[in-house]
Amino acid sequence: MRHVFIIGSKGIPAKYGGFETFVEKLTEQQKSKEIKYHVSCLAEDSKEFEHNGARCFNINVPNIGPAKAVYYDIFALRECIRYIKENKIENPIVYILACRIGPFVGRYKKQLKKLGGTLFVNPDGHEWKRGKWNAAIRKYWKISEKLMVKHADLLVCDSKNIEKYIQEDYKQYNPKTTFIAYGADMEKSKLSDNDPKLINWYKEKDVKAKEYYLVVGRFVPENNYETMITEFMKSNTKKDFVLITNVEQNKFYEQLREKTGFDKDSRIKFVGTVYDQELLKKIRENAYGYFHGHEVGGTNPSLLEALASTDLNLLLDVGFNREVGEDGAVYFNKEKMNLSNLINELEAVDKQYIKEKGTLATQRILKYYTWTRIVGMYEKLFLNTK
Repeated sequence: MRHVFIIGSKGIPAKYGGFETFVEKLTEQQKSKEIKYHVSCLAEDSKEFEHNGARCFNINVPNIGPAKAVYYDIFALRECIRYIKENKIENPIVYILACRIGPFVGRYKKQLKKLGGTLFVNPDGHEWKRGKWNAAIRKYWKISEKLMVKHADLLVCDSKNIEKYIQEDYKQYNPKTTFIAYGADMEKSKLSDNDPKLINWYKEKDVKAKEYYLVVGRFVPENNYETMITEFMKSNTKKDFVLITNVEQNKFYEQLREKTGFDKDSRIKFVGTVYDQELLKKIRENAYGYFHGHEVGGTNPSLLEALASTDLNLLLDVGFNREVGEDGAVYFNKEKMNLSNLINELEAVDKQYIKEKGTLATQRILKYYTWTRIVGMYEKLFLNTK
């Protein structure tokens, strides 16, 4: 039996978040009976429970702001080592999601090695590039990433671009890497076009099916909302721009409103969040087009979801996005008038063009990004690790 300890996600059952969904799918779609998963969960107690056949253990850490995630990973790693030692587990794998605890990981790696364990790390995206962090925190993230790369036995990258970056930027450590992408759900929404839930949502938000462009994601600067909103406002489209994102008490929202005056353009519609997954999927399916402006990170979950469900996808032209979308999407850059001209062009295309783009996008997901494929690759990796 191969015991795999996963830390760094908020835990399962998954409510939201990329890593949480990954752990949910990994355990839910488990095929091999030779693997036992142990999953750390951020909680307000220290209970244990079972979910999808995995042993879940709660880690309770004080609410101390941005450092909470660092404490959580350290406490979870400590608990893994204690459990491995106490239960005399042979050849365990500890898989850490994200690079938050680089300055502390060395001492725990030594303990794990003594117990015959292996350390896997998912480096995630370029956390140190995110606009929400100040200079000191960004510096910490960069140092932390460097030390996680140094101490990992294997780095599992969910993007070929991230793998290339790790190999080039940290070649002094001769890092061992492998590429396993993130997955996507290919099932269509269970809601019909005339489902009251959908009809009421459209009515409430004053939106019509196939008459809106859509974006779903965190409202942060590095997702290029400024470019998308500014360029959309310059375009001639009569369609709406629907933004499903949480902007409550968000300074960035106020700054952007002052800078762009989007509140004076009736086409720009901030509609809050949608936690009903079937409804969200249907809203994606019924969008005329989907905007994806992410420029930080690897294979982005919201991009895969869009390619799996929306026919026409407009992606920011960076390596991460091209790697995933290839010819199943169209691309824009941050130059003035680039996106607005693209929107104007796409208003004039026929339905066949959009349908073909949708087919190509779906084929990309079916070939490379299904959860069945991703889970299979992970199981093979875990079982073949010496």
